[in-house]
Amino acid sequence: MTNVPDNTWTTLDPPLPSKASQDAFAEYARALAMVCRGECTEEAIDKARGVFIAEVTTCRRNDRQALLAAGHVMTDLATQGWTVRVHSERVEVKPPAPATDPLAEKARIRRQELVKRNAQLRQPSVQRFLESMERQRLNNGRYVSIYSLMRDGRELTKGLREARTHLNNGWSDALSKLVDPYLQFVTSENAACEFTGLRLMDVWRYFRHTWTNQYTSVPGRTMAFLVRDRAATNHPVMGIAALSSPIMQIRKRDSWIGWHPETFIDRVRTAPTKELAKWLVDTLDLAIDEIYVADLIEDGILSMLDLKTPSLSVIERLQKESAEARKKHHRFARSRDHNSRDHKHTRSALPDDGYWIAKARTHLFRSKRALALSTYLRARAVLDKAFGGKPSAEKLATLVKTGYGSDTIRRVLKKAKADRVGIAVADISVCGAVQPYNALLGGKLTAMMAASPEVVHQYRRRYANAESEIASSMAGRSIVRDSKLVLLGTTSLYGVGSSQYNRIKIPAERLGGNAGDVVRYEELGRSEAFGTSQYSEETVDALVDLVQQSDAQRVNSIFGEGVSPKMRKVRQALDLLNLPSEILLRHHRPRIVYAVSLIRNLGDYLIGTAKRPEYVVQVNEGVAATAAIGEWWRERWLRNRITSDDVLDEVERHTIVRPITHGARVPLQRAAPQQPKYFDLS
Repeated sequence: MTNVPDNTWTTLDPPLPSKASQDAFAEYARALAMVCRGECTEEAIDKARGVFIAEVTTCRRNDRQALLAAGHVMTDLATQGWTVRVHSERVEVKPPAPATDPLAEKARIRRQELVKRNAQLRQPSVQRFLESMERQRLNNGRYVSIYSLMRDGRELTKGLREARTHLNNGWSDALSKLVDPYLQFVTSENAACEFTGLRLMDVWRYFRHTWTNQYTSVPGRTMAFLVRDRAATNHPVMGIAALSSPIMQIRKRDSWIGWHPETFIDRVRTAPTKELAKWLVDTLDLAIDEIYVADLIEDGILSMLDLKTPSLSVIERLQKESAEARKKHHRFARSRDHNSRDHKHTRSALPDDGYWIAKARTHLFRSKRALALSTYLRARAVLDKAFGGKPSAEKLATLVKTGYGSDTIRRVLKKAKADRVGIAVADISVCGAVQPYNALLGGKLTAMMAASPEVVHQYRRRYANAESEIASSMAGRSIVRDSKLVLLGTTSLYGVGSSQYNRIKIPAERLGGNAGDVVRYEELGRSEAFGTSQYSEETVDALVDLVQQSDAQRVNSIFGEGVSPKMRKVRQALDLLNLPSEILLRHHRPRIVYAVSLIRNLGDYLIGTAKRPEYVVQVNEGVAATAAIGEWWRERWLRNRITSDDVLDEVERHTIVRPITHGARVPLQRAAPQQPKYFDLS
């Protein structure tokens, strides 16, 4: 994306053919500008938005969907703190300037995040869920609710004040009797809490709604877990966390690993080896072997000889075939036809690989296979010429000096990364403490627990036999990759510092590893502040509706079409509205990027030059290591934390005595108004 100064005005000039719509857009901008100059509250902006939507949905102009979508975009910008003005009948916006004071900057981001969080909490379905969790129910002869899983701060504080008298002697036993954390994994949809009968997934979800930011589901792999306190009645929840499929491209992370193309090319230029040369050939051979080609051979697109000795003509035929299959996909594709959950009955009726062959032969994957083959066969031709069947360090050094050689190495690296990123890397997508443990640095405890060998072991068990959806659809057969988790990544909510992740360092020796090794959160830098988090679901819906009413090529949210379908949909709609996507997709909330390496040979394992990961701490059931993490947290963080009266006063205020003022209770929001959508009114 283009770098744009943060203090410049941007013109919003959507292509509205009718003069009435142009005037309506400008008039709405004036209304928002007036609101933002006065009491710029969420309620005031909602009121202006409601008037605008009502006027648009009752008009009969052909450009009303474009007007509605553009108005929604402008509303969200105003809500997120952008300045709106109408200058000489031209609508202009300017992004908020970051606060110079870190606390003020955190407050600004918090306000922005709470807009979507609070809107979600006002949804009737969410309110019904929260009410059901807070309602008393009978379980094993006792009345319980979600409140039963919240620790009373008064009781905890009383014990901590007593424990302070033992800080010079006997503090370890005193604290272990007060706070004794352990992990509980959400292993299935119906797994229940033994003390309340509540579904663990519902318990996890309830406490997730207390976060500052909106709760959203993450596509791909997800493993949620709770940190619970064995030392108190009902084993209250101390924190929640989840591992999810990682973001594919993070420059800071990839450079640190050695995955970023320029970083890897520098490595090859500086230290070319025979092992790296052979790795290029082996990785490329495997990539070609994992592509289903039967139909392409049947249709005369290529032959078995072409796979061994590729020519320019076969590469061109494959590229042409890829483009034609992609056109057919966009013409005929329906999302439900590619939803594997809807095809369980189809799969059971087919032989072992019949399902994957059928997937491979769809227009989407025929296009992807043909394009991938054209890329890999071009790379094979380059390597065959450069190595002559005998890879060596000298030949690699010569190859990397050429433009086509460097390009070939980048393409092979991209394939190697794709094979590892989804199975060996996971993002800590949710991580934090539940009150009253926040003030006791329970967030640091939860972050350390996420790196426990017990978590790695559970992840491996859960995905040991998981088939790779994309790789299997490309290969026309089941592809199961070894799910050995070696790297955790995460980002802070705020870009000005993270008290949760900084200075986390666990001596491996305490977990059964070697003296001198550590498990630590490494701060890698700040992420690019791009995305769609600044746009509400109503805005995204309006933008998607606009694209669907146009002749533009649609993004179908079909698994395998490409990453970040939501981002691609929003970008496409913004382009249709003549709104600068490179500016409006910048959410002005950069985050700190962290990584936790669980192995010593991270770079080599993640590109595939090393076959086995060398774990810093042995991966096993891990319960003992998890207990050791809890012990280390009490020693390193809790022991010093409770010496502060202010901290204990904060813990003490979280009570489950009615009226409940506990910070682990989801904040009440008024019910959302039932506003009909545009297509309901039209």
